[in-house]
Amino acid sequence: MTLIKTHHLVKTYGVGEQIVHALDDVSLTIEQGEFVAIVGASGSGKSTFMNMIGCLDQPSSGSYDLGGEDVANMSSDELADLRNRRIGFIFQQFNLLARTSAIENVALPLLYARVGPLAELSKEQRYEHAKQRLEQVGLGERLLNTPAQLSGGQQQRVAIARALVNDPDLILADEPTGALDSKTSAEVMALLTQLNQQGMTVVVVTHESDVAAYASRTITFKDGKVIDDSPNKKVSSLGGLS
Repeated sequence: MTLIKTHHLVKTYGVGEQIVHALDDVSLTIEQGEFVAIVGASGSGKSTFMNMIGCLDQPSSGSYDLGGEDVANMSSDELADLRNRRIGFIFQQFNLLARTSAIENVALPLLYARVGPLAELSKEQRYEHAKQRLEQVGLGERLLNTPAQLSGGQQQRVAIARALVNDPDLILADEPTGALDSKTSAEVMALLTQLNQQGMTVVVVTHESDVAAYASRTITFKDGKVIDDSPNKKVSSLGGLS
């Protein structure tokens, strides 16, 4: 099943009297269950593309279909609901609330669920759901720890659990290992690989070739265009989970 389909996607910005094409006629499909890396130099369009498929921004022209829903013409409120229902985000800097426990950080998105079964959960059910996601990423013993009491890798695992808590169709990871050392980076990418093997669609935006190597497919952007879209010849072996 096709999860992501963009058709002649264009995003332009005005810089003075110039028009900059951040995305220039991008047509792509990503199937449910794929693990895709989006790569390219700074300014290539990869982050703009992530913002489009993550429903954080809208195209200047073209269309985007997410699992059967036409995204390009949605209102801001409709986009927010769609993000909350179908997409989990992982960022380079974790974006955890500093004075809040791991389980509270993970449960937070459930407060904003306005449609579907997750919107009906009681506080106790929200915390139970968050606990299950923390156990899934190997942090069942760290539920009450604040970010300051966790290592960088553990903080990113909390962020991954938070991305999973709404039972999304798609995980979007923007430079997920950029703030981590090489050993911890391998552990985080191993976890994303395991989630993908369990059926989760994962899209990683990265400038690091060793991170992109974990994906089964790499899409390369340059000057707002896709210049290469190829299966990876070799998928990295899994690192250990600590």
